[in-house]
Amino acid sequence: MRSLTHSPIDDLRLAIDCLPLRTREAMLDGVRANEIIVGAYSDRSGGVCPMLAAHRHGGRTSFVSFAHAWDRFAGAKRARRATTRELRVLVAQLEASILAEADFAGAIADHQRIARDRRAREARRTGFGWLGERRAARDAEGALAQVETRRQLLPK
Repeated sequence: MRSLTHSPIDDLRLAIDCLPLRTREAMLDGVRANEIIVGAYSDRSGGVCPMLAAHRHGGRTSFVSFAHAWDRFAGAKRARRATTRELRVLVAQLEASILAEADFAGAIADHQRIARDRRAREARRTGFGWLGERRAARDAEGALAQVETRRQLLPK
């Protein structure tokens, strides 16, 4: 049976996965471009937390759960610079989360394409393919009728 408590790295990954994709991408850019800290939003020497770094790079999201997970993962007792290891873990988790979403979107698109192809084959096999052709013709006729009605309403 799985434990009900999660490790700090599990909590960090879950918090990252809950962020919008645009925020994760912005955070990745921000982490690479800024001095990252733990234990505070910013410090006097220019260091920023990953959420502020994301905000500065276009990821306009406020997500306090990420901040708590980040500080718990880093064991922050006070504001300090993030270690190289902490930054490597954060970057790896962000990259993995972004890639997982891209793979998932591709899988959905593949599934939808396969389902459309299957329905088209079934329609041809069962003889209902003519319904789609009739619907397309009816839609085209309706569009032409709308254009004609609008043309008549224009001032001459």
